[in-house]
Amino acid sequence: MSSKRTRILLLCTAILLLGVFLCISVSASSGETPDASEPADGSVLLTTTGSGMTVDDAYAYLDDYNANINDDPAFDANLETALATVRQDDVTVYATVFSLLPAVLAIVLALITKEVYSSLFIGILAGALLYAGFNPVRAFDMLINGGLISAIADAGHAGILIFLVVLGIIVVLMNKAGGSAAYGKWAAEHIKSRTGAMISTFVLGVLIFVDDYFNCLTVGSVMRPVTDKHGISRAKLAYIIDATAAPICMIAPVSSWAAAVTGVVKDYDGLKLFINAIPYNLYSLLTVAMILFIAFLKLDYGPMRVHEENAKNGDLFTTAARPFESAKEETGSSRGKVIDLVLPVVILIICCIAGLIYTGVAYSGATDIVSAFADCDSTVGLAVGSLVALLIIVIYYLCRRVLSFRQSMEGIPAGFKAMVPAILILTFAWALSHMTSALGAKIFVAELVRGSASAMQLLLPAIIFLIAIGLSFSTGTSWGTFGILLPIIVSVGFSGEMLIISVSACLAGAVCGDHCSPISDTTIMASSGAQCEHINHVSTQLPYALTVAAVSFVGYVIAGFVQNAWIVLAASVVILFVTLFIIKTAQKKRA
Repeated sequence: MSSKRTRILLLCTAILLLGVFLCISVSASSGETPDASEPADGSVLLTTTGSGMTVDDAYAYLDDYNANINDDPAFDANLETALATVRQDDVTVYATVFSLLPAVLAIVLALITKEVYSSLFIGILAGALLYAGFNPVRAFDMLINGGLISAIADAGHAGILIFLVVLGIIVVLMNKAGGSAAYGKWAAEHIKSRTGAMISTFVLGVLIFVDDYFNCLTVGSVMRPVTDKHGISRAKLAYIIDATAAPICMIAPVSSWAAAVTGVVKDYDGLKLFINAIPYNLYSLLTVAMILFIAFLKLDYGPMRVHEENAKNGDLFTTAARPFESAKEETGSSRGKVIDLVLPVVILIICCIAGLIYTGVAYSGATDIVSAFADCDSTVGLAVGSLVALLIIVIYYLCRRVLSFRQSMEGIPAGFKAMVPAILILTFAWALSHMTSALGAKIFVAELVRGSASAMQLLLPAIIFLIAIGLSFSTGTSWGTFGILLPIIVSVGFSGEMLIISVSACLAGAVCGDHCSPISDTTIMASSGAQCEHINHVSTQLPYALTVAAVSFVGYVIAGFVQNAWIVLAASVVILFVTLFIIKTAQKKRA
């Protein structure tokens, strides 16, 4: 992109922020900001002074939104008082449409400029300015302490970073030991076509269903040499990895995602509700069908088609931005065998599963495997499991004499270095998520869901699906999305099949938004696992994801009226196949 165009976009960003500043200033000066003592319905509520509700009290009430919505009989009145208090005394734009602006700004800039680092930073800066009411000193403090430092200091994020670095080290060791090269030779003899390479990648992704982070990095490191050999673009590899990460985890009863969902659904058997919701999880199931259809139909469209045509001619990256092009795979030890790749991967899988179970037992006192998974801490479990696996793998390579101790230690900084781009993007993405949370984005979207729940009940699953997509896309977190929306959906009062459909729509929308978002951690790690330039992955995958999302939306409209999982799923699969067949026919006519 030219520097002139970049300057124009930055100028437009500045003008947009100035416009927001003026809107806020005019709103505040004209008294349009809601006042705690003047609720919309004219009744008298608790006021900042009269009720003793301080800003801290208001934030405490808002932080317990999910509990209060069920337990507080005066929830609507107290919520309005809390929101008015925060907007009047602290953050003017709290839980308004402006709370989504930083994320939307970062995403739009990233897609246009192809500069993900600067775009994310501008989004974080915009969030800090909105939070501080454009006070530069307070905004700077929020940028550093509330944004970047909070992103690193979060215990869950630290666990993910440890897992990321350890996995990078293991991949380097597998390459040094010659396991990757040996597997590449074996695969060249047994995988004969591009379709076979894609299906093999898909199958491996399905098999590693325990956790999406683990899936992204493991599948990429194992299958990248195979897909490169068969002329499959890095963008296509990243799409297959991403499409078999979160979507597969969301339909696997034994996974970190199932545990997370189970943990946020109260007053119900969470695991049973999750399992019953699987046939209605249209986005996840149709994404699996999408991979199979495009592989066997040999169909590509949108930007992905350009990448695939170039890959057939030897250019795996297509665009000028190709940060991983110089990252050549090591030939490794001549003593390396296929077992030197397969066994470490198996060890890693076993140790990570054991780590997840360990956290469920040690931290929550679970007495069986199902309960252990439901109560596990995935970030701690994966960090513990990967560290134990690394120790075992180093000992194994030393015993096999394919690596010396010195070579093993050299792999530690090399593995860390390989993960620096992903770590940097994740840090910025987490900081941006902290900003949107501080601006009350989740409360804003939650209230949209509550407002739509009383009207058009038969269309509610489709509406929930769209709202979940929007929240997950703009915040980059599917877990945060269903964490805030599921308790609201459960509290609406639906029962039976409509409750299951609504829960499924929320989960599917959360995965869809996460799948599409350039600031999603799984999207970032899919790019890293495939060694694909991040924005290339986002822009090429978006048409495929939107196709599946559109068909899923139609499916949820049907589900609201039919309320039969197998009829809805069968109809959705047929609609998806017909859509792809029409696209392929149109391509042939233009050719």
